[in-house]
Amino acid sequence: MDWSTGKTRRAGDQPLKIISSDSKGQLHLLEVNKEGPGLQEVSTWQAHDFEAWIAAFNYWQTEIVYSGGDDGLLRGWDTRIRGTSVFSSKRHSMGVCSVHSSPHQESILATGSYDEHILLWDTRNMKQPFADMSAEGGVWRLKWHPFHQHLLLAACMHSGFKIFNCQKAIEEKQEACTVSASHTLPSSLVYGADWSWLHVHNPLQTCQSCSGSFPCSNSGAKAAHLSDLQAVHQSRARSYDQLAECGKEGHTRLQSGSKRRTSVQALTEDMMKKGESQLHTAGTTACDCDINFLVTCSFYDHILHLWKLQGLCPETGEPRGETADYWR
Repeated sequence: MDWSTGKTRRAGDQPLKIISSDSKGQLHLLEVNKEGPGLQEVSTWQAHDFEAWIAAFNYWQTEIVYSGGDDGLLRGWDTRIRGTSVFSSKRHSMGVCSVHSSPHQESILATGSYDEHILLWDTRNMKQPFADMSAEGGVWRLKWHPFHQHLLLAACMHSGFKIFNCQKAIEEKQEACTVSASHTLPSSLVYGADWSWLHVHNPLQTCQSCSGSFPCSNSGAKAAHLSDLQAVHQSRARSYDQLAECGKEGHTRLQSGSKRRTSVQALTEDMMKKGESQLHTAGTTACDCDINFLVTCSFYDHILHLWKLQGLCPETGEPRGETADYWR
């Protein structure tokens, strides 16, 4: 399933819709009626011959939806005309099981398949992708980072999860994506992955320790962005406090291939305010390095992992510091 409201900035009067796929190859378009009984079915149509593994909106033009199926097809649909296919692509050689429209940049689309490849598309020309990345595992889920527009998270089944930096590929339309971080989980298949919208600035990390010669980002702009999301952060922080209590015993910190026990740093409202206030400090030399959270779920071992990436720099897309996880 996918919500229509995935774009970072969207009109407040935009109708709230859901697109869903099923094992019969059908797509179902639903609309949330805020004043009525709830969900209202708008339309249902046959999209694929076999299982429809994924359905997703074009966040910039929500009348258009995408689907991927076990028939190896990536298809686009205009929901204003029932059952009308905008395009049909056989560029993936196996079943298409992940599609995600960029919430930051119009006309950027990422798709993944059992063929172990991630393709980046310009939706204005769906004849050929402009980038092809090997994931070394079946790509079951793709998620663009909610803040750093060039970072793409992929759940790659037996290859674990990977974070791709797609900046050059998007800006220069060339196959220049690099893997910023990755982790393989032994004896498991990573099927699900998603970023948290909880965003914590790390004011203690200087530009020198973060990325060397790269310039600092605009601290004022970052502070304004954090202020807009403060209400979301505060409610998320309370949830992470509870997760931390559940996961302390299983928490592992990974650095340079070594493992050692450590405690989970619970995120509190005071920490959020402290990080935001330091962004307003005149003459600050803090680099735009953040603490980011992502979650993965895996098959066989039945485990949900919560990962913490410290010091992720938007200029390079590289994690600076330690990567940690804890689980229940």
